[in-house]
Amino acid sequence: MSPPLIEVRNVTLGYERHPAVHHVSGSFARGSMTAVVGPNGAGKSTLLKGLIGLLRPMEGTIEFHGIDRRDASYLPQQTEIDADFPISVLDVVMLGAWRHTGAFKKIGLHLHERAEEALAAVGLEGFERRAIGSLSVGQRQKVLFARTMVADSQLILLDEPFTAIDAKTVDELLSHLDRWHQDGRTVIAVLHDFEQVRRHFPETLLLARETVAWGATTDALTPINLLKAAAVSEAWDQTSPLCERVEA
Repeated sequence: MSPPLIEVRNVTLGYERHPAVHHVSGSFARGSMTAVVGPNGAGKSTLLKGLIGLLRPMEGTIEFHGIDRRDASYLPQQTEIDADFPISVLDVVMLGAWRHTGAFKKIGLHLHERAEEALAAVGLEGFERRAIGSLSVGQRQKVLFARTMVADSQLILLDEPFTAIDAKTVDELLSHLDRWHQDGRTVIAVLHDFEQVRRHFPETLLLARETVAWGATTDALTPINLLKAAAVSEAWDQTSPLCERVEA
């Protein structure tokens, strides 16, 4: 077993003190490739926001080993992107290298070339000067994937990365995920397509606000576990009491 890169201990996450992920414990091994799956409203995206640091745990701890959380790459859901912001496709992709360049380092020819190569890899060669808002939803998702490629991180978090993308491009992007895994990177992705998960992701976290199963995909994605996840999600009390406020 590889050592844990991230340890999650009794973590509860939520919004305005209403829990959306409840008492989750487990670990993501270094170099693992894990799918996070579950019913709608199961807390999958919330968990990723907690891992990347956008949400602070109400209870429990999330601990990183051998990597700084700020060095991780995060591809959010399409709905979190402001398509009206006046920025070019190439500039969005080059933002992936922000942790290397910062605000004041000169952006060199090498970074431009990396960004152009990433755009070509997702089928957007020639789109460099287009405004991000002029692209379709699927094209914008490809741009975000290219940005993740440029970031070149050892930890990659993807929240529904294949939204509105055609099947051919999805297969190509899944090949990139496979290569990241073969390179020893740690990949965690929120997904809905169980067949994609079974073909490409050795590990699965099945979530229904709480952990239903976490381990090898063949053990986690069983019919019994999927039925249990649906039942737990349906039974969750939306009017559950507020969590205690955590003081800074």
